[in-house]
Amino acid sequence: MTRRGRIVAWTGGVLGVLLLATAGVGAWVYQHLDGNIHGADIGIDGKRPVNLSPGSKNILVVGSDSRAGANAKYGKGLTTMQSDTLMVLHIAANHEWATAVSFPRDSWVKIPACSRGDGSKSTPHHFKINEAFSIGGDTGKINKAAACTIKTVEQNTGLRIDHFTSVDFQGFKGMVNALGGIEVCPKHAIHDKKAHLDMDAGCQNVQDEKALGYVRTRYSVGDGSDLGRIGRQQEFMKALGKKAQEKLTSPGELYDFLDSATKSITTDTELAGLKPLYDLASTVKDIPSDRLTFLTVPNYYRQADVPTDKANVVWQYPQATELFSDLAHDREIGAAGKKKFAEAAKSPVTAHSVQVRVLNGTGTPGQAAAAAEELRKLGFNVIGTGNAPATDKSTVTYPAALKTQSEVLTGHLRGIKATESTSATPGAVTLTIGPDFSADSTG
Repeated sequence: MTRRGRIVAWTGGVLGVLLLATAGVGAWVYQHLDGNIHGADIGIDGKRPVNLSPGSKNILVVGSDSRAGANAKYGKGLTTMQSDTLMVLHIAANHEWATAVSFPRDSWVKIPACSRGDGSKSTPHHFKINEAFSIGGDTGKINKAAACTIKTVEQNTGLRIDHFTSVDFQGFKGMVNALGGIEVCPKHAIHDKKAHLDMDAGCQNVQDEKALGYVRTRYSVGDGSDLGRIGRQQEFMKALGKKAQEKLTSPGELYDFLDSATKSITTDTELAGLKPLYDLASTVKDIPSDRLTFLTVPNYYRQADVPTDKANVVWQYPQATELFSDLAHDREIGAAGKKKFAEAAKSPVTAHSVQVRVLNGTGTPGQAAAAAEELRKLGFNVIGTGNAPATDKSTVTYPAALKTQSEVLTGHLRGIKATESTSATPGAVTLTIGPDFSADSTG
């Protein structure tokens, strides 16, 4: 693929395709396409992560299946906005590499208090990460949906999100149709009522509703997880980008494709227009394909921690912490890093395998028991509680042999670092809570 084709592929047709927009189109066409792009004024309340790598960009990309209008058939009775795909695209400050991290929508995370469309506030709680889009978008306001999603991603990753873009279902179909469809090769027949999809096994060209159903199908393919769907979506978007690069040679084809693409896009106000999107995509046009990395945040099935939960995944620590820290500090993950995460995924250190002792250093009775209960909800094996000398700040200590286990615990605790201690309880990680600890400290 050419550089232009690669950009189209790795941005999922959202940013890079707009590099084509200046290829000989007239002024009136440019104005029309520019006017198609919706801008959302996104206000995010509360404390946000510090930008640790000025010059780099973190772009939150949401595949939105809003159930309004033509999308209503995909979720009868749903009144809130829905997100089907969630990823962060990191563009390095030197423009020499980029990484796209997908978040399974079944990721069990802490959803912070968010402003709803009616002005009320939601209560912090744990749930699937894609619920954040629904909470903010309960009245159909994309700016609120985006704000809650950004806030959730920032608080769970520590990454500062610079830009937001959303792509809607219907625009996706138009893009595929403008290319005459995309070839897919399922190994088994697919019959999925929820995705409105019936497909035979073997290679075939899909477009319109069938293309949309293919990237949405989940329960009728493989193990029925969101992880398998993410892989299919990434492969489909790469194929879409390749075909766009090969096929869009005539003004008519180009216009139909761009018209569908731009109609489907909503961004933050700073990116709302062909020129700012073009400028952003242009910063990475020279990145070689071997330095464009796609990966999914390290995770495992939550059932390993909470046996009754067969529907969700949790992020794998300390690998997720390492990934987010690398991106925050603008350090390239690359193929080697991706391989390392894949190897670690074969034998994750689960929360349930970590024995934790909780001590109360607040001076207020009952705080250790309350903290222990929060940790048990996350799946940790709390072996006991007790009191400790008064402390101003919560700490985690561990014996030398339990460094990884301590990192698993701190991965679920915001702002608390782990320290090796010769006096730590053998076989256990010790959490001593201070007045800075609250239910919001766990994630």
